[in-house]
Amino acid sequence: MAASEFPLPDVGEGLTEAEIVAWKVQPGDSVTVNQVLVEIETAKSLVELPSPFAGTVQELLVDEGATVEVGTPIIRVASAGGSVELQATATDESDFVAPMDTREHPVAGAPGFLGEGGAAERALDSGERPEPTLVGYGTRAQVATRRRRPDAVRPDAVRPDAAAPAAPAARSSTIPVALASPVIAKPPIRKLAKDLDVDLAAITGTGLAGEITRDDVIRQAQQASVFRNLETPEWGDEREERIPVKGVRKAIAKAMVHSAFSAPHVSVFSDVNATRTMEFVQRLKASPTFAGVRVSPLLVMAKAIMWAVRRNPTVNSTWTDKEIVVHHYVNLGIAAATPRGLIVPNIKDAQELSLLQLAQALEQLTLTARDGKATPADMAGGTITITNLGSFGMDTGTPILNPGEVAIVALGAIKQKPWVIDGEVRPAYVTTVGASFDHRVVDGDVASRFTADLASVLEEPALLLD
Repeated sequence: MAASEFPLPDVGEGLTEAEIVAWKVQPGDSVTVNQVLVEIETAKSLVELPSPFAGTVQELLVDEGATVEVGTPIIRVASAGGSVELQATATDESDFVAPMDTREHPVAGAPGFLGEGGAAERALDSGERPEPTLVGYGTRAQVATRRRRPDAVRPDAVRPDAAAPAAPAARSSTIPVALASPVIAKPPIRKLAKDLDVDLAAITGTGLAGEITRDDVIRQAQQASVFRNLETPEWGDEREERIPVKGVRKAIAKAMVHSAFSAPHVSVFSDVNATRTMEFVQRLKASPTFAGVRVSPLLVMAKAIMWAVRRNPTVNSTWTDKEIVVHHYVNLGIAAATPRGLIVPNIKDAQELSLLQLAQALEQLTLTARDGKATPADMAGGTITITNLGSFGMDTGTPILNPGEVAIVALGAIKQKPWVIDGEVRPAYVTTVGASFDHRVVDGDVASRFTADLASVLEEPALLLD
């Protein structure tokens, strides 16, 4: 019985090391082709490594928690049919496809991108549990993925609390509700909040009448899940806790330091009356075309970026020291807070997508990021980024540029506030749009015009029809 050693492969993007997170097999186990052997964590994602051959596990050569370099043997497998010729280590990302869960499951640990929770909401309805997807690697003809199609829409995911479309005659810039009001929520929403252990009093409702919606409850539950460390923990006997800097956290630290000290940042801010954006979102939710699709103000902001980029193309550039590369396409990055840290997957060629397609792409990105299944390719090649600080209740911030990009937009919380309209103080939905730029590429006038264009769309989404 011959034995073969399986070396740690390069799963793409030239990564040099990875951490052994969890072994899925033990010595003496029989394994088949494409059976998952081990889960590893690279600087960018969690990846399940499938077996390229069948046999019996002889020995695990690396302990869980250890970080090893690419090419290091990690497992020895014996084959009853003689020595097995291992397939070449994948060096092209298209030759190695990280597995991806395509089934939804309840809120647990990660919110997708900064509090957007369409997938979690559908999971609560379906009660489904995740099942691992095993994907082999080798030649391109052997690679298969199970990515969910962007156009795959669940017809049963229509939200019962979606508001009816606003009549044209009723369109206005004001919301006739009091600024200080008791908790307004329908019985199904109250039940959902109780099931998820969410305090309704802590939520600012985003409904047109100030009511708390299903989306508000889901978002609050996800925030509590991601920031569970904010709850007072039981301290152990040790006075300090030491967390090794590795994997995603190590990559985040390196990227942020490089960005902060290599690109001269400048930030601008604009307060916006987003009342019409909130009305527009409610109409989309009630539209049969968007049935079962997650719709939020982030969708409007994403579309607004494409509109503003066309008017101010230099914000969608890359600085190379020798030249400025202005991209005539938008790979839209969405900063995603996950239990493993901050990642920024992006939607490729987002400028080509309709509003519905963009909503579906954002939802698919949520699933991928939340489950920690974003591949290096998902996070490569971004041209401009959004960070949705509003989902955490923050008004704004000064975000650091994603390396390789010259602009990042921060969308703040949308809250009811006093707003002066025609000389009168009225309640309105107000937010703050913030943005940081690389001052080597983007001058102050361009930064200001770009931010003002974003604000204009949030004030009047009908501009997107231009």
